[in-house]
Amino acid sequence: MTAARASAAAPRRKPRQSRARHTSQALQEAFVRLLVEKGYAAITIREIAAVAGTGLGSFYEYFENKEDLARVCLHLRSKALLLDMRAAVAAHAGRPLREIVDAVIDAQLEVHRAQPLAWGAHYLLERHLSSPEAYRKMYDRFVGEWVGVLEAANELAADGQKKDVKEVARVCQTIIYGLVAHTHIGTGGRPDLQALSRQLRGALHGYLASTAGVA
Repeated sequence: MTAARASAAAPRRKPRQSRARHTSQALQEAFVRLLVEKGYAAITIREIAAVAGTGLGSFYEYFENKEDLARVCLHLRSKALLLDMRAAVAAHAGRPLREIVDAVIDAQLEVHRAQPLAWGAHYLLERHLSSPEAYRKMYDRFVGEWVGVLEAANELAADGQKKDVKEVARVCQTIIYGLVAHTHIGTGGRPDLQALSRQLRGALHGYLASTAGVA
């Protein structure tokens, strides 16, 4: 096998070292910036590399193509929401359910507050690029975090006749994801976060109050 063929057959490089992570991150940030400015269809790999301050060769060390980069960005941004939700639950474990839910809402909206336009573009792109399998997998991870919300509440822990927690958790995730995603898409990434916070509290607390064994 020639050196050229060996190189072509080698797996894509994983950004483990500091410099490599910096390059990968710069490409992701460039993609998100261009996504907001131009929309997904108009972005070229050459533009992404130029905005990131790197070359085309560096791009292909980490990503197969534009779609590969887009999927990585979608996954990592969703994962950031997941981790912030987990941190909020851990910080309020043992508190009343209402307080934990409020903490989760605040944590989720705080992440969106920093880059509302990027999140609007994120949710719109997610509908076009996420495969059903990837979407369900990430959704189930959020449902699992909502199970943690419900089980972390002191009143639920003392209730031996609680309703199916996973079912309740799935509805909670549907409420928060639906309101947040559609508000960002519908406003072009310019949501009224105060109004959204009120809507989320009303919807989630109202649903949980009507659900026997979890409120």
